[in-house]
Amino acid sequence: MRFGLFGTGPWAHLAHAPALAAHPDAEFVGVWGRNPDKAAELAGEYGVQAYADQDELLAAVDAVAIALPPDVQAPLALKAAQQGKHLLLDKPVAFTNEQAAEIVAEVTVRNLASVVFFTRRLFPQIADFVADAAATGGWTEARVDHLGSIFTDDNPFGASAWRKESGGLWDVGPHALALVLPVLGPVTEVAGMTGPPDMTHLLLRHASGTISNLTLSLDAPPASEREDAQFAGVAGVRPVPDAPWSPTEALGRAIDQLIAAAADGSPIDLDVRFGAEVTAVLVAAQEAVTSGRTVAVSSAR
Repeated sequence: MRFGLFGTGPWAHLAHAPALAAHPDAEFVGVWGRNPDKAAELAGEYGVQAYADQDELLAAVDAVAIALPPDVQAPLALKAAQQGKHLLLDKPVAFTNEQAAEIVAEVTVRNLASVVFFTRRLFPQIADFVADAAATGGWTEARVDHLGSIFTDDNPFGASAWRKESGGLWDVGPHALALVLPVLGPVTEVAGMTGPPDMTHLLLRHASGTISNLTLSLDAPPASEREDAQFAGVAGVRPVPDAPWSPTEALGRAIDQLIAAAADGSPIDLDVRFGAEVTAVLVAAQEAVTSGRTVAVSSAR
């Protein structure tokens, strides 16, 4: 499968480009970026072509791998789908339900394969845990704490304008939702509060009646950074296991899934439909913390 990489930031360097270059069934065709000099630099590292025009790269590939901010990714993903390209997207797929729904509709009508890169869910230890927890059932609560401290000189993501503006809700919130939604089911309503400097606390009511509790931040005090998650219910308390951090291996698995789905229609749990469901919860959460009300979640499907 011929891939075009759209984006030249830290995630493109750390995950997308090396994973595409290493995958035995992927042909890394070229790079497009908003900064042509950065596109040329990244393309040069892998001996591929730098493209100045999005449409020229789209015309040369079967699939796109996008490592761009959500507001840039969404219209590009829609354009790629309209041209019949399979989609390997970053999370969140979009900032609005309308944009997410447009992408889903295009992928559906054209029978395209899609994967959203919820990194941790692609680690085997996490994938196996989620599948087992969903099969076990009987959960009465869940808690996810995902607090980072990225706005430091040594963190490559600290200069990200969209992360500074949208915070932990939109950056690490998708990772938290990717854990709880497959186990506890769809979210029907959200309540939340925020605190300084970037702390979001959410309560989610799932269709089953179960409540989950998310604490999210990108600007926590370094001493309080943590990634903890657990489910509790009739089976007891089960913490989500740790997994070695290897984004290139995780993206390699996403590429595996995309190629298989394009070939034979193999189902993908983390497709754009799931990505749209995550966006719908985030949109409701944003409204909840802004308004101080409990907000119903719009249907994402």
